[in-house]
Amino acid sequence: MRNTDDLRQELMESEDLDRFLSENKDSFETKECGAALQRLFEGADISKAELARRAGMSTVYLYQVFSGRRRPSRDRLLCLCFGLGCSLEAAQELLKKGGHLPLYPKNRRDAIILFAFSKGMSLQDTNDRLFRENEETLS
Repeated sequence: MRNTDDLRQELMESEDLDRFLSENKDSFETKECGAALQRLFEGADISKAELARRAGMSTVYLYQVFSGRRRPSRDRLLCLCFGLGCSLEAAQELLKKGGHLPLYPKNRRDAIILFAFSKGMSLQDTNDRLFRENEETLS
């Protein structure tokens, strides 16, 4: 896989977008959010009903996400990560696969969420802290 700088340079110099896309199709990230979520779920040793409860969402919505019928928002993916007890690295990777920006420490709200992941906090404890800091909660 080619690195980002090389791809950017080639794209900026290209006169033919279709040719660039065709020649570099193997270099593009695929949005495999559902598959990545399934792998994390399989390692969590909980039921989908329990995951839905821990993530603060309905089981119907959760099944739609797993089936690929729903594309979860950034906050919903973070709720799922908390529900699965994911590491920060796994959460960041899932955000990318879902087409969302990773958590950014210069963003105050993201910094609180980053801290919560690093300390193994629950979704409820994270939301409590976000609320106390006058930041939007995750669910």
